[in-house]
Amino acid sequence: QVQLVESGGGLVQAGGSLRLSCVASGSIFRINDMRWYRQAPGYQRELVASITLSGSTNYAGSVKGRFTISGDNAKNTVYLQMNSLAPEDTAVYYCYYIVQHEVGGGSFQYWGQGTQVTVSS
Repeated sequence: QVQLVESGGGLVQAGGSLRLSCVASGSIFRINDMRWYRQAPGYQRELVASITLSGSTNYAGSVKGRFTISGDNAKNTVYLQMNSLAPEDTAVYYCYYIVQHEVGGGSFQYWGQGTQVTVSS
């Protein structure tokens, strides 16, 4: 079993910055895929950014150039640096990992608990 714990959300003015963190603990051989999703009230959960073991990154068009995803494999942690925040970025942000377990080698999906990001105008 793997647990993901998020932190870093809060209230910020438009144009401001915030950095989200997500750390995983448990039986982990490697984390093959790390992603950030977000969900605003009344909207579908959407993929914001992702990063693979190779370091390849992808971003939603709405955040490209403003957000940066990065990982610290030694600490089983993924970050989302959010700059030039706008009210449209207001949502609950969730981290998501695909974890290959140390025992058995199978891969499983895990979600963080979510952290609220609110951007005021």
